[in-house]
Amino acid sequence: MSEISVGQLARDNNLRSLTPDIDADEIILNVPNINRPALQLAGFFDHFDSHRVQIIGNVETAYVATLSREQKIYVFDKMFSFNIPCLVYCRNHMPDEDVLELARKYSVPLLASRCNTSDVFARMLRYLQETLAPTLTIHGVLMDIFGEGVLITGESGIGKSEAALELIKRGHRLVADDAVELHRVTEELLVGRAPEVTRHFIELRGIGIVDVKTLFGVESVKETQSVDMVINLEEWDRSKTYDRLGNKDEYVEYLGNKIICYSIPIRPGRNVAVIVESAAVNFRQKKMGYDALEEFYKRVQNNMIKNR
Repeated sequence: MSEISVGQLARDNNLRSLTPDIDADEIILNVPNINRPALQLAGFFDHFDSHRVQIIGNVETAYVATLSREQKIYVFDKMFSFNIPCLVYCRNHMPDEDVLELARKYSVPLLASRCNTSDVFARMLRYLQETLAPTLTIHGVLMDIFGEGVLITGESGIGKSEAALELIKRGHRLVADDAVELHRVTEELLVGRAPEVTRHFIELRGIGIVDVKTLFGVESVKETQSVDMVINLEEWDRSKTYDRLGNKDEYVEYLGNKIICYSIPIRPGRNVAVIVESAAVNFRQKKMGYDALEEFYKRVQNNMIKNR
């Protein structure tokens, strides 16, 4: 299971520590969700999501201000006794000395942000979902082609990296070569990135390692990209019947997410980069409501009617 420390969460999201005497790097997060403790501040702790990051904004701060000192100490003492990973104050709100003392008692880091609560909530939720998402590393190449995340797979040596290099020369962007880390952010969203060691590099047999960022510029690479479609390259097999109309959708499953997959037979003389680029454009057209097969079928039908 993926995990990060509260200290890393604070550094990556520009949160300042209000309790520097508490070592936030020793507290581990493994739940990719956030909670705003509304009912808890009213004293109701049934079904409390205590393993989540807790966020306090304007509404919660205004409510706490209406509590007596005894009530406030009771609810924060009760909340911190659940060993919550941390409590984040938004909009530059600050805890008083009673809350700070209770946080130190239970070793709960208090963090603060000057941003509004909705922005902090959305940014941190996205960060946690991507960082703590289930992961899988596969062999392939991930490209951003006209905004579509195209994962190119196939046996080693079939020409994935060479196709990627040609696509880069045509203005598209490399995300990962050889090893692609897939992160299941949601049931509909699969995000890919390169391991830090191989980021921005391509391996070309006979040439060696190529630094794409240095050779082609920063506009030729990208850190992360959603995986929208898969292109599987395979050796041409004369005995196999390949789809020539595109009327049958095939899918491949990664981490429980189904991604549409096209199998492209490879033989000498075929420009793989152009085929992959065309597949991405055709896929984009279908998402926008235009299907070339339907248009072709309509033309055939109209031509048959005219020739009757």
